[in-house]
Amino acid sequence: MKQLMNDKIIPRIMAFVNTKGIQAIKDGMVYSMPLLIVGSVFLIITNFPIPAVVNMLEQTGIKAVLEQANGATFNISAMIAVLGISYNYIKLEGQEPLSGAIVALGVFIMMTPASIVTESGDVVGGIIDKGWTAGKGMVGAIIVGLIVAFVYCWFLKRNIKIKMPAGVPEGVSNAFSALVPGAVIVTGATVIHGIFSMGFHMTAMEAIYNIIQTPLQSMTDSIGGAVLMCFLTPFLWFFGVHGSTIVGGIMTGILQANGLENQALIDKGIELTVENGGHIVTMQFLDQFINTTGAGITIGLVIYMFFLAKSKQLKTLGRLELVPALFNINEPILFGIPIVMNPMLAFPFIAMPVIACVLQYIALYTGLCPLYGAVQVPWTCPPVISGFLIGGWRTALLQLIILTLSFFIYLPFIRRVDKMNLIEEEKTEKETQDDEW
Repeated sequence: MKQLMNDKIIPRIMAFVNTKGIQAIKDGMVYSMPLLIVGSVFLIITNFPIPAVVNMLEQTGIKAVLEQANGATFNISAMIAVLGISYNYIKLEGQEPLSGAIVALGVFIMMTPASIVTESGDVVGGIIDKGWTAGKGMVGAIIVGLIVAFVYCWFLKRNIKIKMPAGVPEGVSNAFSALVPGAVIVTGATVIHGIFSMGFHMTAMEAIYNIIQTPLQSMTDSIGGAVLMCFLTPFLWFFGVHGSTIVGGIMTGILQANGLENQALIDKGIELTVENGGHIVTMQFLDQFINTTGAGITIGLVIYMFFLAKSKQLKTLGRLELVPALFNINEPILFGIPIVMNPMLAFPFIAMPVIACVLQYIALYTGLCPLYGAVQVPWTCPPVISGFLIGGWRTALLQLIILTLSFFIYLPFIRRVDKMNLIEEEKTEKETQDDEW
């Protein structure tokens, strides 16, 4: 199995992960995180758990002001994604990225609905619908960002562009270089828009949402899809591959779309439940539970090492790792014990996230814990605190239960490793003493 993973499977996974498209998606999605985290502060205030506070905010007009901040952060995440993805792809190709990213943004806006129907039946045109610049447009943003960037670079790499003489300012030269590929791309996008709007009476973004994004979101929301995602992260880590980055990079767009659609239900005054179309698996599902205290939920391991370990190696690592683990960083023990490529710790390391996934899924599905809206916290936010921020006391309690369970899942395995280390250390110490004599 080890040889098969190292020789066949891991190289293919890494080849896929290292493609320009996947790297561009992974790095491009990160650009939205500062706005989402800042926007979460305003979202928490506008949805304060005390009704009297919410009523006061509504009566004073403060809530409307805060909702404007929400709309300027959460509701433009797809626009940021298309900019970030196209920018990073073009940059990886060694071309000037900003002009191409702007072209991609223009194409994305062209593909989204430009009119809405009011409750009275009037059609209002000339708008940018924030519903499509947020969760509903996320997969479309990824597709547009990659295709536009690819076509844009195809032209530039073949010098199909307007070349300016030496001495022209760089900004002006870059703008003119973008004219030819930009004109072709926008013209092609216009044709595509015409085909969809005139032939199918919908926009390209609506088609992507119905045909691609909705099935993908349904797959991620199933228990099977959730378990697979939670299994792959520690499984890849076990072989030394950064599973958190790989799974997170691929799934971030879909998981963010799930959370944003949940928030859209809340904003409409609809109770956020599974029956009302709420999504179970969101970015918080992954970050604040499956990767809490690091991949493999290794806090139980660290607690044993800090308080109960007898071998010097584990005691030392426990002291070094306790604080980083509280901030969801566990690389020191992944490679220090090690957990990576260590068959004695493979089972708890891979099983613990899967167990946490099933428990969390059941709690959310049955309503024991609330579904997650768009509130996000930094991935380094300590557990229990992060749980309270994203879902209240019930979510924090669920985190605490899972962290406690981690200790008992790891206990028999790490105790055996500790015993073996202690025997080895005593043997080494005895040999050292014999050499001194």
